[in-house]
Amino acid sequence: MLFFYAAAAAAADGNSVPWWAWLTALFAVSFAIGIVAVLAGVGGGVLFVPIVGSFFPFHLDFVRGAGLLFALAGTLAAGPTLLRSHMASLRLALPLALAGSVASFVGAIAGLALPTDVVQTALGATVMAIGILMWRTRDAEIAGMVESDALGAMLRLRGKFQDPAEGVVIDWRTRRTLAGFGVFTGIGFLGGVFGLGAGFANVPALNLLMAAPLKVAVGTSGLIISIVNSSAAWVYLHRGAMLPALAVPAILGVMLGSRIGARLLARTPASVVRRLVITVLLLAGARALLRGLGLWP
Repeated sequence: MLFFYAAAAAAADGNSVPWWAWLTALFAVSFAIGIVAVLAGVGGGVLFVPIVGSFFPFHLDFVRGAGLLFALAGTLAAGPTLLRSHMASLRLALPLALAGSVASFVGAIAGLALPTDVVQTALGATVMAIGILMWRTRDAEIAGMVESDALGAMLRLRGKFQDPAEGVVIDWRTRRTLAGFGVFTGIGFLGGVFGLGAGFANVPALNLLMAAPLKVAVGTSGLIISIVNSSAAWVYLHRGAMLPALAVPAILGVMLGSRIGARLLARTPASVVRRLVITVLLLAGARALLRGLGLWP
């Protein structure tokens, strides 16, 4: 019902776009984001929140709430394909997601208490900083050449997958596992604050810090998002910041797009995936930062 109030308000301001056109556009945008999000491993929320918050007639709190369900639905849809191809590791995802999910619950409470412009500005600065970090740092495609630390060996955070795009079998393991737990706690908090699922930080943390191969980092990021988002989404639901008319077409679109993206990931070279991740982060971060500073309506 609130969707129709929003659409009516937009029409009163001189915007004659009918309500069904907003639903159709939302579905189409969500479908496209679903494809790109799986390839970039960002969960979709990092694109969904800035784009829908900027161009659709919804308050940012509703968009952030839907963004959590959006990222959750997309990663769940892509998960089976990624697990079958061994480009996602459930053993790697579960302990990190446990740390992140507790922090995301606290972050969601903090995010709803902050002013919208503060959240937008902080979001943009954070996402752009991570994109620049990935751009200036070579990806850690040295997995298999590093030794597991004691904690990683105890948890058996290792695996093997065949990369069809490169035609090689990669035997990987992780390092700096304790630092990874600390980083994913912070990532979970930020994901709850911004309503993004924090996939924008999962991939750099897994790849650059813990030395997981880039495609494993991208695939596992989706599994982590699906667990972490569940905690934060409950806070938005409890506070009434979840709009079904916004969430339903978005979820349908992203689930269809994510299935296509999961199949494309296996055939896409790692270098292309890396460039896509960096481009997505920089564009989405710049958009959110400018909007938070009032420089982009």
